[in-house]
Amino acid sequence: MNEPIILIVDDSPTVRKIVQLTLQRDNMNVIAANDGLGALAAVSDYLPDLILLDINLPHMDGYHICQIIRKNPDFRETPIIMLSGRDGLFDKMRGRLAGSSEYLTKPFDSNDLVQTVRRHLSTAPRRVRSQQQSQQRARRIAY
Repeated sequence: MNEPIILIVDDSPTVRKIVQLTLQRDNMNVIAANDGLGALAAVSDYLPDLILLDINLPHMDGYHICQIIRKNPDFRETPIIMLSGRDGLFDKMRGRLAGSSEYLTKPFDSNDLVQTVRRHLSTAPRRVRSQQQSQQRARRIAY
């Protein structure tokens, strides 16, 4: 299993499904979380190569989640792409200040999503995972 692992964090089941299907067609493993606590657990459990992060989430907004992830030295270089319906300059700047790598506005074009993800994956350090981690991850993704 050499495909990158992408974490999508969004409270909308529809957005999660669209992103998952789009990226899986491009040979990426996609895991999903619907809130901040699930996102932080998934980051720890799956060691994603890239994170797609909504801003408006229950319990904790995407800006705060991004800041928490960036404080961990293991994830300082992991690309975090904010996904949001907010398209104002202030929102985009706030995302940058929180540590995001890029900002995509919803609704987004599927081709733009794939191109953006691929561009960030091409420059991001890939995680080295043991065979055992890969097997565990594959079993969890299958559920």
